[in-house]
Amino acid sequence: MIRGAMMREPLAAGSESAEAIAAKVDASLFVPADFDANAAERGGYSDYSYWRSTMRGFLKNRVALGFLLLLGALLLFTFVQPLLPGQKSPTHIHIDPATGMQYRNVAPGAEFWFGTNTIGQDLWARIWGGTRTSLMLGLLVGVAEMLIGITFGAIWGYVRRLDGVITEIYNVINNIPTTIVLMLLAYILRPSFKTMVIAMCATGWLGLARFVRNQIVIIRDREYNLASRCLGTPSRRIIVKNLLPYLVSVIMLQTALSIPGTIGWEVFLTYIGLGLPVSIPSLGNLVNEGRQIMMSPELRYQLLFPTIILSLITISFYVLGNAFSDASDPRNHV
Repeated sequence: MIRGAMMREPLAAGSESAEAIAAKVDASLFVPADFDANAAERGGYSDYSYWRSTMRGFLKNRVALGFLLLLGALLLFTFVQPLLPGQKSPTHIHIDPATGMQYRNVAPGAEFWFGTNTIGQDLWARIWGGTRTSLMLGLLVGVAEMLIGITFGAIWGYVRRLDGVITEIYNVINNIPTTIVLMLLAYILRPSFKTMVIAMCATGWLGLARFVRNQIVIIRDREYNLASRCLGTPSRRIIVKNLLPYLVSVIMLQTALSIPGTIGWEVFLTYIGLGLPVSIPSLGNLVNEGRQIMMSPELRYQLLFPTIILSLITISFYVLGNAFSDASDPRNHV
């Protein structure tokens, strides 16, 4: 009995203390608060920025930074060159006033810095005009392939019921040799800049679409994506917010490499006679013209100069693509 009384006495004292505290609590503190969506999503402050971290990592790569400056200077001069004083037209045929003959195969000198070609056109003007044409072609095709490839690849990889249909479409198009498709389109359509863009975009997106599809299949069923689907998040938002940001690095790499690849295809099509018309200067036309006379040692400069420009562009995009891919990889961020 004494032990029971001793045990009940602290409980009673504690009960009285709790009731006394409850009596002193302000009842207004327990009024339900209104729901605020912004306040619900507001978390701890962080000054982390994915793109700022990406640029910081990219700028640490001195080799890539050097090629970026080189490519930037090359692009700037390419588009500024026609505006400079004393520049000649890339399609004008120069005539010697003394003889009335064309300035054919004139060696590089003070008047013609890179010499002339076999019909008397200024090679300096044609190289920069051809660089503008090839770069515009590469950029347009690269952006188009990126948009089409990412769109089809994301739908192909995420929407399960369309996987079989898109796979069959891919197999049919992919089993047709790319060279055959380019040749047919070049024959059907009138040779022009637009024809080249359409021909290269017809099959160029297939590789990126398949790559994006395979990557999305790997990550689409991870826990955070399953949680998003359970919460009713639309498929479009899951693809844009959850899946594609994870693939930024590889997408940028593929896009950067597609630009010099497109220029290479343009050179190849010109080599087989299906490229741009001769009246439109391009690196493909210049390389093809230089190839035809490369056996003459005194005329090899006509192949050397456009090849150097083409090599600089190709190497620069390759180095920049790899460097930006490494810098934008989320696994390299802290």
